[in-house]
Amino acid sequence: MGKQLVVVVFFFMSMIPFTWAESKPWKTRPVDDWRDSLVPGKEKVSHLHFYFHDTVRGKTPSAVKVADAQMTNQSATFFGKVMMADEPLTEGPEPTSRLLGRAQGIYGYSGQSEITLIMAMAYSFTSGRYKGSSFSIMGENHVMHQVREMPIVGGTGLFRFARGVAIAKQYFFNDTTGVAIIEYNATVLHF
Repeated sequence: MGKQLVVVVFFFMSMIPFTWAESKPWKTRPVDDWRDSLVPGKEKVSHLHFYFHDTVRGKTPSAVKVADAQMTNQSATFFGKVMMADEPLTEGPEPTSRLLGRAQGIYGYSGQSEITLIMAMAYSFTSGRYKGSSFSIMGENHVMHQVREMPIVGGTGLFRFARGVAIAKQYFFNDTTGVAIIEYNATVLHF
């Protein structure tokens, strides 16, 4: 009886004319007008400077391994290792410097011939001018290079519809303790 009722209801529902399109006709807009329908105002450029603190060892790591491949331990580049991260972002390089926010996401070791990460991270700000806003980085990070460039591919809050580039520079690295401090200069285009 239940299946028959569903079939009967579906049959009668399909007989009802669909009038939504008639009551709300689509309006065409010139191609150049699409931005006006999404957000008011003009595009802005913000320049941000902060420090990213990565700790992979010790009592309170900010990044932990969540997966690896069978061959990862034999790889000189850690190929196949995947990490989940919740990294502090600070105003200055000292760990005790004012906390601006957190970088949260995932990164994996993607290089077979050099240590390279593929990153998907949201840089969320919890204080200061950009409190409640975030931008996202999705791209390669050649960690053994002193300076590297990564794409900003989106954002929220003040960084809505963000795009841009983040320049990361190694400020401090200690392989024994597993601590790295990275200086970031980000240029973000947003509305």
